Amino acid sequence: MTTAHPSGKLPTSPPDAPAPPAPGPAAAVADPAPAPPAPGSAEVVADPAPADRGSGRGRRLSTGRVVDLIVGLAFLLGAFWVTGRGWLDVDGRLLGSRPDDQGFNEWMLAYAAHAVAHLENPFFTTLQNAPDGVNLMANVGMQLPGVLLTPVTLLGGASLSYLVLITLNLAGTAFAWYWVLSRHLIGSRAAAVVGGLFCAFAPAMITHSNGHPHITAQWLVPFLVWRVVRLTRSGSPVREGLILGALVAAQFFISVEILFLIALGALMATVAYLVLRPRETLRLAPRALAALAVAGVLVLLVTAYPLWMQFAGPQHRIGHPGDPDVYTLRLRSFVAYATESIGGGPDSARGLAPNTTEQASFYGWPVVVLVAVAAVALRRELAVRVLAVVAFVSGVLSLGSTLSWGPEKSDIPAPFVLLRGLPIVDAMVIARFALITTVAVGLLLALAVARVEGLAARTPRLAAPVRLLAAAALVAALLPMLPTPLPAKGRVPVPQFVTSGEWRQHVAEGHTLVPVPVHNMTSINWGSGALTGFAVPQGYFLGPTSPTDDTGRWGTPPRPTALLLTAVGAGTRPPTVSAAEREQAVADVRWWRADAVVLPEHAHEAELKAFLDACFGPGRRVRDVWLWDVRPLNR
Repeated sequence: MTTAHPSGKLPTSPPDAPAPPAPGPAAAVADPAPAPPAPGSAEVVADPAPADRGSGRGRRLSTGRVVDLIVGLAFLLGAFWVTGRGWLDVDGRLLGSRPDDQGFNEWMLAYAAHAVAHLENPFFTTLQNAPDGVNLMANVGMQLPGVLLTPVTLLGGASLSYLVLITLNLAGTAFAWYWVLSRHLIGSRAAAVVGGLFCAFAPAMITHSNGHPHITAQWLVPFLVWRVVRLTRSGSPVREGLILGALVAAQFFISVEILFLIALGALMATVAYLVLRPRETLRLAPRALAALAVAGVLVLLVTAYPLWMQFAGPQHRIGHPGDPDVYTLRLRSFVAYATESIGGGPDSARGLAPNTTEQASFYGWPVVVLVAVAAVALRRELAVRVLAVVAFVSGVLSLGSTLSWGPEKSDIPAPFVLLRGLPIVDAMVIARFALITTVAVGLLLALAVARVEGLAARTPRLAAPVRLLAAAALVAALLPMLPTPLPAKGRVPVPQFVTSGEWRQHVAEGHTLVPVPVHNMTSINWGSGALTGFAVPQGYFLGPTSPTDDTGRWGTPPRPTALLLTAVGAGTRPPTVSAAEREQAVADVRWWRADAVVLPEHAHEAELKAFLDACFGPGRRVRDVWLWDVRPLNR
């Protein structure tokens, strides 16, 4: 890796080409332009400031370490600011605007802990959607966070584990960017703070904190960037490839989707670099490709089985349900403010994004203007030009098949039409291309701050006004974009029959407990409340349309008895039961491999109880539920 010159000046070594599969928007940061050393370079060694090295007196922390601690604490407080309403009542509140997504991710964390404790398959399970099961690789995965949080889940429950994850994702991503930028890519702590703040607290991250922890868990992304930059430096390609491969494999088990976006960003940056510096790119390519080959072999060895599970295993799916263009952004979204930004509100993003979970742009005019000015001012730097290209291309792709300014869809075709229908791309939420844009913009801002610091250092008389002007511009641009606390609302409590463990006396491990009415979210909320100790019917997941059609769809068609119970619970049909319906009910509990049918407190409790009594005989009261023991029907 390039180091600082002994004189303290930044290096003037040749630039390096970004190489896939790393995050292209960031990989280019370390590539200096052919300009004078101070303004043209972007990489220095870790802890470049002499004050950070400490004096060696006693065990006192160096000034740099104290700064790191303060920055980390500030990021953590910022994360708690965003998620704080959920922490006021961990078990009684749902955080954000997507309760179903939170419920599913709590179930995933509960299952991960169950899989660790019982040594079960982390990629497929029949504990949801019994008896067919759910392909977890075809959903959000999150195996690595689930394993890491297993002690929290087992001791405090899935709700606590989810809040810990969604909070630490923001703080951890911010600090990871700060660490890598300050130590390895830029060398300025002030610039690293700005980069970390933007990459972790921009609307793209806050909007996905509404139930998408697999998207916000980006704490390895900066380290992937750093290791990719090193691919073209001195050192063993085998060693560099093994380290990169280990990081890629780890990210695979956090979020395949983020890993795919990383690869797309890398491809964009590589093409931009090739166009701008063809000879340099071709000169550096053999070494980078050798390291990438080593990384690829390691990743393939580690991920071969989960990849088979995702694309060919039971309950795998192809594509995403519905028209991809439903999940797109509008051009005006880049200059508007998000629902959960200081400058936004309930109507500020209306019609510009699919929902409050997919507002992945929404920087506001001040940030867009500031970034444009910085890009023009620093246009001689290769890193700036590459990042600008990546930001622009990924932003355009997030618009989908048409270039539409506002809510009304236009007929002007957009570049995404060239990608539409391609494998893997067809499973993407198109608005998430703007996640790449956010990283590129954050790194452009960090570079701009570093250059301002360099200018101030070279002109001591102007240092104070230069820094003051830059700080004022940053605050004015970023403040309206910063997040407000996520909303929170009460959740339907899981019965004490489940949370107390009373269910263990009535349901064998791995067998099915049927909540009434048979509702997708009720099933998984009860399942996560019991740390997935029992299987549940239906659920909330992505799976195939049918055994003969792999096209993705949400959930599974309800069984006939589930439909009847839903109708009785809604008051749209009487609780009378025909002989045929009784036979169907028995067939359905056999299909589910159910040991117990359970009715909690419900507005139509009397009608539902009458229906179930007619199907399975008189139920009995157990704690706060009615229970029908259907084990004899399965013999």
